[in-house]
Amino acid sequence: MSGIQSLCVYCGSQPGASPVYEQAADQLGTAMADAGIRLVYGGGLKGIMGATARAVLAAGGEVTGIIPQFLIQKEASEEGLAALSEVIITKDMHERKHIMFERSDGFVTLPGGIGTLEEIIEIMTWAQLGRHRKPICIANIDGFWDPLLALLDHMRGSGFIHTLHRIRPIVAREAAQIVPLMLDAAEKAEPMPGDEAAISRM
Repeated sequence: MSGIQSLCVYCGSQPGASPVYEQAADQLGTAMADAGIRLVYGGGLKGIMGATARAVLAAGGEVTGIIPQFLIQKEASEEGLAALSEVIITKDMHERKHIMFERSDGFVTLPGGIGTLEEIIEIMTWAQLGRHRKPICIANIDGFWDPLLALLDHMRGSGFIHTLHRIRPIVAREAAQIVPLMLDAAEKAEPMPGDEAAISRM
């Protein structure tokens, strides 16, 4: 992989209890735009999702929002989505996640809830199964993801993660670390053998 043109950011549709979460979203969005990296995300305009998208756009970057039809009124609006660089409306969550995967060169998880957790675990599962080698970053802002990291260690120690080298995520404790770490990881990554589509994207 020669670089990263787009990053998928998973994060909460709520702001969370601490202002540091939205501050991290703002810092990440600005850094992505400054590096010429497109944001691919779930299309929501509220909470940390909205903060990330607004930061990218404010810094002159590009944003692709991918959202199921049934969530538009709950997490966004027709008018708000019009401000994004690109909007893809899907029929369901499965289609949304598949397109987010295809459009992204790497994955970052900011603080969020059950949906955010489910998304990053699925991406890690696909990596464990050898379906991709795109870099994965857990943005452990203010220690938010400490319980998840401890659980992964527990699973490994208990003998249930047999291909740890495939799913070992990058852990960033500050938003400023994320883009440099992801760019470095992408430079070192190797394409999937026999995957011509993946090779062409990398």
